[in-house]
Amino acid sequence: MKSTRLPYRLKRGFTLLEMTIVIMVLLVLIRIGFVSSRRMDDWKLGRKASETLRSVYAAQRMYLADNPTVSVASLTSALILPYMPNNVTVMPTVTSLSGTTLSIIVTVSPPIINAGTGVAYDPSGSTKDSLWDVGQ
Repeated sequence: MKSTRLPYRLKRGFTLLEMTIVIMVLLVLIRIGFVSSRRMDDWKLGRKASETLRSVYAAQRMYLADNPTVSVASLTSALILPYMPNNVTVMPTVTSLSGTTLSIIVTVSPPIINAGTGVAYDPSGSTKDSLWDVGQ
């Protein structure tokens, strides 16, 4: 009876090239996971900022409904604060994509996030997407 074993040099196994390819594929998949996670974190920051702006906008409208002769340009944070939900004691702020704390400008309607110089902060590039803004 003859043995059907293959000679030692014909045994199949992983070569160094195959192992390298498998490791590279795994690294690419891990990188895709990190990139999508970062984009999700950015989206969450924008969504939270828009929710904060919506609450300020609602407070702004309630104040103006109670005081119809007051112009929007004369509004201050102190005037709107009693109309904010959840009885907050300070005006809410938002966190930018770079991690800085930004204030909200209440002298325009709808309110906008202050980029530091009175310019609106909206890294999404659209004022209609309800990310970093109230939307339309």
